[in-house]
Amino acid sequence: TIELTKNTNSKNFFSGIMSFQITVVPSQRSFSAVQDETILAAAIRQGITLPYGCKDGVCGTCKCKMLSGTVVHGKHHENALNTNEQAKGLILTCCASAQSDIVLESRQVTLKSAFPIKRLPTRIQQLEKKSADVMLVHLQLPASEVFEYHAGQYIELILKSGERRSYSMANAPYHSALSKTLSLHIRHLPGGLFTDHVFSELKEKDMYRIEGPFGSFYLREETDKPIVLLASGTGIAPIKAIIEQLQHINSQRDVVLYWGGRRPSDLYLNDWITKQMAAMPSLRYVPVVSDALPEDNWTGRTGWVHHAVMADFPNLSQHEVYACGAPVMVEAAHADLMARCQLPADAFYADAFITEAEKAKTGNPA
Repeated sequence: TIELTKNTNSKNFFSGIMSFQITVVPSQRSFSAVQDETILAAAIRQGITLPYGCKDGVCGTCKCKMLSGTVVHGKHHENALNTNEQAKGLILTCCASAQSDIVLESRQVTLKSAFPIKRLPTRIQQLEKKSADVMLVHLQLPASEVFEYHAGQYIELILKSGERRSYSMANAPYHSALSKTLSLHIRHLPGGLFTDHVFSELKEKDMYRIEGPFGSFYLREETDKPIVLLASGTGIAPIKAIIEQLQHINSQRDVVLYWGGRRPSDLYLNDWITKQMAAMPSLRYVPVVSDALPEDNWTGRTGWVHHAVMADFPNLSQHEVYACGAPVMVEAAHADLMARCQLPADAFYADAFITEAEKAKTGNPA
């Protein structure tokens, strides 16, 4: 339990259930959370978009500072929120339940209402194998439904067992609206309940339900700051949607895409990116390979992908960074770009891809 300046007059009752007022500064947006409901779940339910990613206490994206109030944390990963951070008043909204009225500090709250979360049936329209371990899965949406989202957000695909898997939309909203499709990039994780099925048994016309949109990782269109797009592996999926959206709105912002893979074959959208550069003069592309072998004949950049960003941009004080991929890359980029490249804390937007195996490592509350 964390307690800071507890307000003993904060308890309200609604339909016999205790509820508390959550206020977010500096936006001054507020919403209510009932007892035993996580702060994030309450915010999503009422159309308030707080930063979040995995919703499972693993990625740390939803971490913010509690200025006053009391919460109880559910299970979460020590890497997402450690004891020292808790002592400083930091909480994870995805697994923290209010015990009093709460005041939070979060600068990434959306000032307009989020798009409504919907549950829809979908049909597998096409399967497109892009590399040895990456499948593009195209979902057909119902013709009569309107599904709105921001470029960069994700859906949850509901399996026959009721379990869920999260995947980012790889096509921009305008494209989805015209084609009534969603595109997902799915990497094969041997032993994975769903990815094994995708690479061995999934067929066109199979039916699934989806729910969404979710996530606070999406293109902010209200600014003209130059952009650094940073991706590893299938983290390119929401980045692709962001690039398409920038083209759609005829953005003139300078954009540099850094995409990292272990081998050149992991950069499975190279041809697509090359075509976008021809159509979008403001876009530059820097592919980075970490484990090239002699037979790859790789002559490009090597090493960690965010190190390439640091080498090229020692001063990011006037930029925005959108990072998506493995948690280790996202966490390292977040820390290093702020500490060494002057990136403002509120100019880093991230989505860490968390596997089910990583979620299973979630520990008990500290």
